[in-house]
Amino acid sequence: MTRLFRPLSIITLTVALFACGDKAEESEKSATPSDAASPAQVEEYYAAHPDFFMFKTPADIPADLVWQNGMDEPELGSPDAKKGGTWFVRQQDFPRTLRQAGPDANGTFRRYVLDYVSVPYAKTHPNTKNFFPGLASEWAIDRDSKTVYVRINPEAKWSDGEPIDADDALFMFFFYQSDYIVAPWYKNWYSTQYVNVTKYDDLTFSITVPKAKPDFEGDVLELRPKPRHFLETMGPNYVENYQWKFEPATGPYTISDKDIRKGDSITLRRNNDWWLKDKKFFRYRYNPDKLFFKVIRDEAKFFEAFKRGDLDQYRARTAEYWYDKLPDSDPLVQNGYIAKSQFHNVLPRPLFGLYLNTAKPQLDNINVRLGIQHATNWQLVIDKFFRGDYPRKQTFVAGFGENVDPSIKARPYDIVLAMEYFAKAGFTTRGPDGILVNDAGERLSFTLTTGYERFKDILPILKEEAAKAGLELRLEVLDSTSGWKKAQEKKHDIMFTAFSPSFEIWPRFWEFFHSDNAYIDPYLPDGSINPDRKLKPQTNNFFSWGTPEMDALISQYRESEDATQKRALAFKLENMVHDIAVFVPGWDEDFYRVEHWRWMRYPDDFNVKHSEDEEEYFLFWIDEDVKKETLAAEKKGDTFPPSIKVYDKYKEE
Repeated sequence: MTRLFRPLSIITLTVALFACGDKAEESEKSATPSDAASPAQVEEYYAAHPDFFMFKTPADIPADLVWQNGMDEPELGSPDAKKGGTWFVRQQDFPRTLRQAGPDANGTFRRYVLDYVSVPYAKTHPNTKNFFPGLASEWAIDRDSKTVYVRINPEAKWSDGEPIDADDALFMFFFYQSDYIVAPWYKNWYSTQYVNVTKYDDLTFSITVPKAKPDFEGDVLELRPKPRHFLETMGPNYVENYQWKFEPATGPYTISDKDIRKGDSITLRRNNDWWLKDKKFFRYRYNPDKLFFKVIRDEAKFFEAFKRGDLDQYRARTAEYWYDKLPDSDPLVQNGYIAKSQFHNVLPRPLFGLYLNTAKPQLDNINVRLGIQHATNWQLVIDKFFRGDYPRKQTFVAGFGENVDPSIKARPYDIVLAMEYFAKAGFTTRGPDGILVNDAGERLSFTLTTGYERFKDILPILKEEAAKAGLELRLEVLDSTSGWKKAQEKKHDIMFTAFSPSFEIWPRFWEFFHSDNAYIDPYLPDGSINPDRKLKPQTNNFFSWGTPEMDALISQYRESEDATQKRALAFKLENMVHDIAVFVPGWDEDFYRVEHWRWMRYPDDFNVKHSEDEEEYFLFWIDEDVKKETLAAEKKGDTFPPSIKVYDKYKEE
């Protein structure tokens, strides 16, 4: 499951859209950093965009601002947590880069160098939804001017000891607006969703957004600076030159060259001088001294390594590994060596389903897509593979509360309806193997690709059920990195995957359905389809979808400042997504299950309300004394009380 972080990762934009007011007519050359991004070049870039990058004095800060610091928010983690030990974890395939942006940077390992461990200026509290401080000591929100003011904590330092300051906040925009990083979504987001960044002194800055959206403060406070002193000399070869360079971090862990064993393992080590280690909200988190990631590609081998005690935990995403491979009656469970924990969370649900690439032959036909909807038996997958534990996903988005239209329902498996739609698309005759063909002799056949080795047994169920309706699905199971790369390059027919939305209140559509993320130069100046348009790689629009009508609605939705209007637009977009039938909804995960050795400890409530998984907030710890006790007991045959717990405090929410 690939996470949709704020900001996510998708789309390109020309320099004319730098959101710098009357600077829109600047040439592309002047808006793109030159080949040698020296400190002088950075300053030149700022000077070329004076409306975006400003420099003022503390006297220019409005005197009537109401500053807040979030220190009244509840603590995170348990005071019982112990520092130390090594967390042994499986990595399905070796990361292709340590860069935090650009090609191949959005893989599963990214969470351990960025999403789960880096520190923003302030972060939404996962129980209260209010902000608590990170790099900032305080902040103020001026809704009238659409501006957020931030004061950086004077103690804040990068992992290499350099101070974090307002220059890093400005440089972040230089970095993400650059073509060097080859990250279209970042370039677009940081060029259009912000209109100004102003430095007042070394620790104080403000950021202004174009629209006072209901949650605009989060778009500023949850930003993370970029280390200017480390990146300011990047140039056209950034992707290659920084491929295996670990960027100075705001979080607790670092990676050194000696800890990178390509193809085999990678280790993160605690920064003992981390300035936040004793601060509220962080002192009981990030407890292990080391995070050791071992590459184990095969799921069965991964599970056996876990049962041997080589790895500390196993996320049981399938019923087989919860009920059969490690049942409650298993001696490892009954003897108390391995605990089983099920936690019900409250969060936007992962977007599990089939992503149909409309750039592929036949998949651009609405009747073929509607037929696939009815030829896909997700309910059988849920009943058979998941033992009925999960509900069917009804629409593309779920878990956003009142911002999801409850009237939308997923199309059921129905062979008759499927064949009716296929017939409308010209597929009326079954071949000798039962697969439909059209008058041109073309088979109704597509490749179904996934990067989920753990879910590979789902695919034969879908294949067998689809064949009953005359649809052939050719199955392709890749490793997670290769599968993701294929989809981002738009080389798939049908992709079985999921995105994991950020903890936010509004669903996203621009990343998935706007033409800017589907094609390079999708339209001609008169608004008609560009016949020479080419697919745009490195975006999350796996549907290759985009129309002027939907583009306009998405733009209106993104810019809306009124919650009622924005909700109505969300409903329209959700219905439009349903109508175009490019996504076949799978299932919703409303809890997660973890099997873990008893030395891997969690707080009394196990985790926070709005958590994606057991790792996200790093509340766990490794108790080395308990580990020694457990391993010795296992050898001698001593036992402990079994621990099989369901944490359902938030289930009804």
